[in-house]
Amino acid sequence: MTASSLVAAPRRVVLAAGPLRIPVRVRSLWVGAAAIVTLVVLLVLSLGLGSYPLAPTEVVRVLLGGGEAIDRTVVLDWRMPRALAAISLGALLAIAGALFQTVTRNPLASPDILGLSNGAFTGMLLTLVFVSASAPARTAGALIGGLGTAALIWLLAARGGVQGFRLIIIGIGISAMLASVNTWMLLQIELETAMFASAWGTGSLNGVTADALGIALLCATPFAVAAAMLVPRLRQIDLGDDMAAATGARPAFVRTAALLIGVVLVAAATTVAGPVAFIALAAPQIARRIARTPTLSLGLSALLGAVLLLASDLIAQHVLPVPLPVGVVTVSVGGAYLVLMIIWEIRRRA
Repeated sequence: MTASSLVAAPRRVVLAAGPLRIPVRVRSLWVGAAAIVTLVVLLVLSLGLGSYPLAPTEVVRVLLGGGEAIDRTVVLDWRMPRALAAISLGALLAIAGALFQTVTRNPLASPDILGLSNGAFTGMLLTLVFVSASAPARTAGALIGGLGTAALIWLLAARGGVQGFRLIIIGIGISAMLASVNTWMLLQIELETAMFASAWGTGSLNGVTADALGIALLCATPFAVAAAMLVPRLRQIDLGDDMAAATGARPAFVRTAALLIGVVLVAAATTVAGPVAFIALAAPQIARRIARTPTLSLGLSALLGAVLLLASDLIAQHVLPVPLPVGVVTVSVGGAYLVLMIIWEIRRRA
C-alpha cells in the first residue's frame, strides 16, 4: 500500500458530561462554533435594525441588563420575540428535515416537499372559515391538518413497508392536491380573510408574540429531546436493517418514531409562522457538506436552520426595498439551493 492511498481518519475529541462520553469530530466543533458566532452577530443586528435604530453596543448593553428604558422596550419587548422565533423555529424545522432525510435516505425528503406544510395550511383555512379566527383555534387547526396529512401519506406509503422513494412521491402528490384545495378556498372566502390567510400561508414572522412562541416551544421541546435520544438508533439503521436488527434496534419502530417526531416539530413551527419553505430541506444538507460528516447531525442542522431563518428574516425586513414575509426569501434561497445541488450531482456523476 502506497502512502498516497492512505486516507487520514477524521480527528475526534471526546466530550464528557458525568458518565456520558460523546466522541465528536473536531471539524464539527469548529463548524458549530462558527455557526454560534454567526447567530450571535445576526441576533445583535436584528435587535438593532428598524425604524428606531440602535448601535450594536447599545443592544449589547441592553442584553447585559443596562440601557435606557426606551431601548429596553424596543429590544426586549418589540424585537426579541421575533428574533427568538426565527432562531427557535429555524432549529425545529431543520431537525425535522434531518429526521426525514435520515429515515428516507434521500436529501430531497423534507416536510414542505412531502406536503405537511400545505396540510397545516389547509387545517388553518378550514378552522378560519368554519370554526373561529382566534389564535388558539388556528393553531389547533394547523396542528390537526399537519398530523392528518402525515397520517394520510403514511397510510398510502405503508403498503409493503415504508420506503423513502415511495414516501416522497406520494407526499409530492398529496402536496399538489392540497395546494390546489388551498387556492380554491382562498378564492371563495372574503377578501380580507383571504389576504390574512395568504400572508400566513407564505410563511411570516410578522405579529409573532411571546405567548404563541412559548406555547409552541413548550409542545416541541420534549419531542426535540426525544429526537436527540433517538440519534444512536438512527445511526444503527444507517448500517442497514439487518445490521440494525442484529445490534438490537427495531428499524420499523425507529423510522416511525423519527417521522412522528418530525411531524410534531414541523406542526409546532407552522402554527407560529406558517409554512416556511426550504429551511427543513436545505439546512441539514448544508450542515453536512460544511462539516463533511457521513451522516446528518441534528445539532449542526439545528444551528444552520436557525442561522438561515434569522438571516432570511433580516433580508426580508431590512435589505429588500419593500418588507416581505420571510417565506418569500426562503423560497428564493431554496430554489437557488436546489439548482446548486442538481449541478453538484451532475458533476459528481460525470
